[in-house]
Amino acid sequence: MAEFYQNILEAIGNTPIVKLNQVTRGVPGELYAKCEFMNPGGSIKDRIGFHMIEVAEREGKIKPGGTIVEATSGNTGMGLAIAAAIRGYRTVFVMPDKMSEEKRQNLRAFGARVVMTPSGVPPESPYSHYSVAERIANETPNAHFMNQYENLSNRETHVQTTGPEIWRQTEGKIDAVVAGMGTCGTITGLGLFFKSKNPKIKIVGVDPKGSILKDLFETGKMPEAASYKIEGIGEDKVPANLDFSVIDHIVRVEDKESMLMTRALLTKEGIFAGTSCGAAVVGALRYMASVENPGRVLVILPDSGNRYLSKVYNDAWMMENSFLDKKATNTVGDLIRLIHKTPKIVSARKTDSVETVVKVMRTEGVSQIPVMEKNEIIGLVSETDLLRPLFAQEIKSSDPIASLVKNDFALVEDSDPISRLNELFSAGKVVIVPEAGLPKFVLTKIDLISFLSLSGAV
Repeated sequence: MAEFYQNILEAIGNTPIVKLNQVTRGVPGELYAKCEFMNPGGSIKDRIGFHMIEVAEREGKIKPGGTIVEATSGNTGMGLAIAAAIRGYRTVFVMPDKMSEEKRQNLRAFGARVVMTPSGVPPESPYSHYSVAERIANETPNAHFMNQYENLSNRETHVQTTGPEIWRQTEGKIDAVVAGMGTCGTITGLGLFFKSKNPKIKIVGVDPKGSILKDLFETGKMPEAASYKIEGIGEDKVPANLDFSVIDHIVRVEDKESMLMTRALLTKEGIFAGTSCGAAVVGALRYMASVENPGRVLVILPDSGNRYLSKVYNDAWMMENSFLDKKATNTVGDLIRLIHKTPKIVSARKTDSVETVVKVMRTEGVSQIPVMEKNEIIGLVSETDLLRPLFAQEIKSSDPIASLVKNDFALVEDSDPISRLNELFSAGKVVIVPEAGLPKFVLTKIDLISFLSLSGAV
């Protein structure tokens, strides 16, 4: 046998990095995703599950035949369950009841006992998943409470493995690392590693609205926690793994935008990811849009979408929680079909003369034309762009249009929601629907108005 692993634990790590191309359009810089959902158990928590067990064994905290107890949103439980199966330990996992049914069933498949607790109770409550897990560990002979929130082996995992792995894969050529914040093991571990290698690399946390971490970071005051639907990130207490000194920025994200981005990762990038991945990408894009030159940014995608089929990938659940509504389910394709929009596969080159472009506009009856270079849309030229310099005699009709090309456009797909058009038009963008890399339709505000009128949506 030329190439194999001694057991499944050796397959943890060395996950690929993939460039995101579609969801990043219109945002400066380059965004790369570290695909941690490709670990054997489907999440980044496989790394800490194995490492925490190894450390507990070395320190004599867990003995053969013992029981591992953990408070988890599901992913750390899976990582521990895999390692426990290899090492021969029993497992008990305590989860808040907002976590998906798929996560519960996954853990039960390993033979784990799964205990559900109410969501939204304070961490010090005897009914919180932290308190219940600790109580079960104390009451169970030969049991050990892993406690990923306070266990510094959590963040040390990423100092020793995830950080060096990313450094090797990128050759250190990254400008920022973005990760969701929950136990804060991932972001703190990565922060400790990358700041030791290059202090100029920015460490950016992503925190859901309702969590305490962003406000605490910015004000030093403990805010009141509120509920949110995103799973796996956010906190209602300060974990011991957290070290604010290695974090440069924290970005707040909301449930709806994170859920929609999770779906967009699948439909636009082919990445079947969980809701914390959508949140992380929203946060990364928000950070990139807020700085002058974001450069190369790497975002951690923590887990797989197969744990959220009953939630973010379920239209009924999405509508029930007001993340999808009737208007949002209408797509750009619906607009094109309803208003009988005719394809206008017309384009120009930067080297084309003003006179040539004006003739095309007049012949085709269009007011703006996409500009192509090497089979890629690089911008637009409109009649307004031509009129002002012509009238001011700043250009001649024989001059090339290169200096008049603007990049205030956005590309959308047939599957994009109609609400996306409204956002883009409000931002002053011209919208292009491409096909095979070529412009197929140029959409305008009047197209959207016509659709809303004809469809009875207004």
